[in-house]
Amino acid sequence: MPTVKSSVQEKICMVTGANSGIGKATALALAQMGATVVMVCRDHARGEEARSEITTTSRNNAVDLLLADLSSQQSIRQLVETFQHHYTHLHVLINNVGASFPGRRRETVDGVEMTFAVNYLAPFLLTNLLLDLLKASAPARIVNVSSAAHKSGSVQMDDLQAEKHYGSMHTYPQAKLAVVLFTYELARRLQGTGVTTNCLHPGFVATNFAQRDAGPAARLLVKVIGSFGTSPQEGATTSIYLASSPDVEGVTGQYFVKSIPRRSSAISYDESLQRRLWEQSAKLVNL
Repeated sequence: MPTVKSSVQEKICMVTGANSGIGKATALALAQMGATVVMVCRDHARGEEARSEITTTSRNNAVDLLLADLSSQQSIRQLVETFQHHYTHLHVLINNVGASFPGRRRETVDGVEMTFAVNYLAPFLLTNLLLDLLKASAPARIVNVSSAAHKSGSVQMDDLQAEKHYGSMHTYPQAKLAVVLFTYELARRLQGTGVTTNCLHPGFVATNFAQRDAGPAARLLVKVIGSFGTSPQEGATTSIYLASSPDVEGVTGQYFVKSIPRRSSAISYDESLQRRLWEQSAKLVNL
């Protein structure tokens, strides 16, 4: 019986935040399908450990590790430069990285509020810098990991960085809503290019999310809540589906939950807001 060729076999796929959780599970699945996987990680030791494990488990040696701190715009630009030095194509970009920063407001090296920078501005900048390569590699796919938390979010154009009112219960949903707004605006801009873009809610997943800079009490709370979540493998299912399934070839500008297109929040369909957010974001990253 002939084997069915996966749509990512021999294709080049980039996954951000790939050393643990959903990102690692996604990278492993794509490697098992025969893709060339470029893992983007912040920490060399943890990234190398994950890369080695994925290579061994998948029996696929085409797994690469690139280092970047996605809270830094300079680091993102350097990542793209390094990637383009080694690769002439990019068929799938999975903007998976996500983080929550409980407690006090903090800023990146670029002076941008950290939650907004990592969860939204990083994928916005990385995607835009890789767009020409994705178009040249068409058919290509962009997969943005959002969250159901976006439904409680609102985008305050006059206070995007929570300088007036800060609270992690506001900044995280806003950033994840921004990801959805960005996805829809991007899909419209990419019509006719052969590049599709979709976003998703991975489900409530047990990962080490939100533990990076949290204090002991916050880490314990996250751990307890996280113990009720599904596995990272289950959480990665929709990302993998959107990256590889022939069923979504040509499908764009959609929000998926459990690999099924769903309605996102009403405000996410506001085209005027999508455009305004894009223009403001482009200024923030000097595009």
